Amino acid sequence: MSAAPAGVPQQETAAAAAVSVKRVSKVFGDVHAVREASFDLPKGRFLTILGPSGSGKTTLLRMIAGFDAPTEGDIYIGGQPVKAVPPHKRAIGMVFQKLALFPHMTAAENVAFPLKMRRHDARTIPEKVERYLELVRLGGYGKRRIDELSGGQQQRVAIARALVFEPDLLLLDEPLAALDRKLREEMQLEFRRIQKELGVTTINVTHDQREALVVSDEIVVMDGGEIQQMAQPVHTYRTPANAFVANFIGVTNFLEGSVVETSNEAIALSVGGMRVKGVAGGTAKVPAQGELAAGALRAEQIRIAPTVQGFSGLANVVSGEVRDAIFEGERIVYEVVVPELGGAVLRVFDHDAESHQQFGPGDSVALGWNAKDMYIFKK
Repeated sequence: MSAAPAGVPQQETAAAAAVSVKRVSKVFGDVHAVREASFDLPKGRFLTILGPSGSGKTTLLRMIAGFDAPTEGDIYIGGQPVKAVPPHKRAIGMVFQKLALFPHMTAAENVAFPLKMRRHDARTIPEKVERYLELVRLGGYGKRRIDELSGGQQQRVAIARALVFEPDLLLLDEPLAALDRKLREEMQLEFRRIQKELGVTTINVTHDQREALVVSDEIVVMDGGEIQQMAQPVHTYRTPANAFVANFIGVTNFLEGSVVETSNEAIALSVGGMRVKGVAGGTAKVPAQGELAAGALRAEQIRIAPTVQGFSGLANVVSGEVRDAIFEGERIVYEVVVPELGGAVLRVFDHDAESHQQFGPGDSVALGWNAKDMYIFKK
């Protein structure tokens, strides 16, 4: 995903992208649902728009689909402005949270429906339907009625129906939200496999962090109607643009205090009277000495041990008491009270719980982390 390079006309940039959103806003009465959103999505990429409820992500998707018109700004699909193009004339396939499958039809009849509506040659439809059922791993299920299929199988029928007429763009509006966790995670991998196999440009909307990280080539994080960050998944997770992104994605601890030192990107905070070292986070102005700031520290970046021995190379080392230990299968989540940090409670992950010493409530522990792993944002 990219902004327009210097010196390149906006129209030329829009033509080079599969989807180009230019300073798009949407106002409902006194509510600004979307504020000046802009991004370019290259052909064949998988973009996820991620954010909490009310962030504007679904409204933005609806404008791309043509269900809502922008109050301001322009949208281009395949280099062409689509402001005056109704939804049914945009070459877009859609999969909704409510799948809207026809219960009186078989799986094959559901998949064939968009081909018949677009008046494809009737002689070619059965073969094409079977090919797309095979693509979604439902070969041999074409004659089954929708109520004879599981939730995951119904999802696959909806995907095949959205793709069978070979759209230029696939839009996904939280289609996995109603599934149980295990099935949802399986379908996330299926979405990614199918998208990579076909190379169809895809925009997905979700509030599920894991889904965004797993399926996407690019992630747009939204809050309050504004795009907070546009980046590849690894950069979104490891280098959040601001405190909101750091808090929304992953399990993040925040340590609030006043800045007592700044040197280049290195920053020291006074938290509960203790000096804690970190680095400047995001692209905003680095907080100055004396200003209030918050250090964002992910739970998996903190090391836990019975004593401080072995933590000598870490910039930050504290002692605490375990308040709770939660077993989650692949990891243990500890909640540790740290008096040295003003009684702050830090959440810590141990991903190798079987070989490491395990702790229970009331146990004394040592915690340590590197300065580079704590991003400090101005309050």
